[in-house]
Amino acid sequence: MRVIVTVVEKITSEAHIDIPDGLNQSAIKQHIVDRYNTGEMLTDMNIFQVDFESISARIVQEHSSTKSA
Repeated sequence: MRVIVTVVEKITSEAHIDIPDGLNQSAIKQHIVDRYNTGEMLTDMNIFQVDFESISARIVQEHSSTKSA
């Protein structure tokens, strides 16, 4: 019997970054999004927490490929 198991986890990562002074809230959000989208922040990300969300299993029926002669 073959079973496909799916595990869903929520991973929380944390990055400590420097942001220029004098930016308003909207500009800070855009600065963070821009750094993330360019991949610049990915190297700073450390897994901070992993929460188990769910697990499920699906049984896959294997078909026999025998031929009658």
